[in-house]
Amino acid sequence: MVVKGSFRPPPYPYERLQGLRERAQALPGGLVDCSIGTPCDPPPAAVVRALAVSGAERGYPPSAGNPALRRAAAEWIGRTFGAEIDPSGVAACVGTKEMVASTAHFLRLREPGRDTVLFPALAYPTYEMGAVLARCRAVPVPPADADGNGLDLEAVDPADAERALLVWVNSPANPGGGLTDLGAAARWGRDHGVPVFSDECYAPFTWDDQPRSIVEAGLDGVVAVHSLSKRSNLAGLRAGFFAGDPALVRYLRDVRQHAGLMVPGPVQAAGAVALADEVHVEEQRERYRGRLAFLASTLTAAGIPTMLPAGGFYLWPAVPSRWTDGWAMAEDLANVAGLLVSPGDLYGRPGVGHVRIAVVQPMERLELVAERLAASGWS
Repeated sequence: MVVKGSFRPPPYPYERLQGLRERAQALPGGLVDCSIGTPCDPPPAAVVRALAVSGAERGYPPSAGNPALRRAAAEWIGRTFGAEIDPSGVAACVGTKEMVASTAHFLRLREPGRDTVLFPALAYPTYEMGAVLARCRAVPVPPADADGNGLDLEAVDPADAERALLVWVNSPANPGGGLTDLGAAARWGRDHGVPVFSDECYAPFTWDDQPRSIVEAGLDGVVAVHSLSKRSNLAGLRAGFFAGDPALVRYLRDVRQHAGLMVPGPVQAAGAVALADEVHVEEQRERYRGRLAFLASTLTAAGIPTMLPAGGFYLWPAVPSRWTDGWAMAEDLANVAGLLVSPGDLYGRPGVGHVRIAVVQPMERLELVAERLAASGWS
């Protein structure tokens, strides 16, 4: 029996693609799945070795992260962003999706008088779902420009700002690849007394600028959230960390410890090794850069004008007039090219009229897409 007023989970967004997945898989050569950002490339061999030899599998791992992981994360922040942070201001999380989904709930325990989560109107859907799971109001913030980039925080209703537990920013952004002025976001948060949580998991893949972090603007009232999933092709390990305002980090670290949220010990050891190495990250950057350029050129030649993103590894083309919407375009791409993409409305109302394409397949699979499109006669 379902109790009236109880929570009923909506369909998981990507499950809606199952029919298109089956059609693409039926083509000779099969499916080329660019619908989600699952890395396909191997992680560094040294990281895999660290998983096997850490000896950390016997005991319970520290929820906050072991000293080596927290030190490696703090040093990485210093090298990458030029921001000084003490390892005590860093804590581990079980992949950043878990962090995004749970933070509103934990913060509301701290401030029960606030009930609003601000997040980008064009965004990864878990920001909104995290608010829903916390029984909070999910209030989208409009983009700063016509292309859906950034956040127009000045458009936030003062009443919503007064009730806000936190605001999420995401730069480079998923899905559109735009960059946000993180310094301005930090200032807005401080001016309004609203913590700013900055999801920076795509920062290593910033193309139009150097990588940026909100902690460059100081630690007061801000938390940067980082993942090893994209940077080091370690999505299967569920390893991430957060860093910033010591009071916020300490509170979340302590409540998460009570909740039993722990990155496995061998994964913590591997994460420290991954964060100490930049060679594999630069190699991955070049892979994504090449795939983005190749597929953007391929789609443009097929009559789908496609710009390169400012950051991230997603293409975000507008739907040409031959299709009514992103779902119609996704259906034809699946049927003709065997290419599975995500219709833009999965990422909010501003995404209607776009599709998102993750360049997470090897070049030979993207070349198969190009061959199919060329044979189709699209132009």
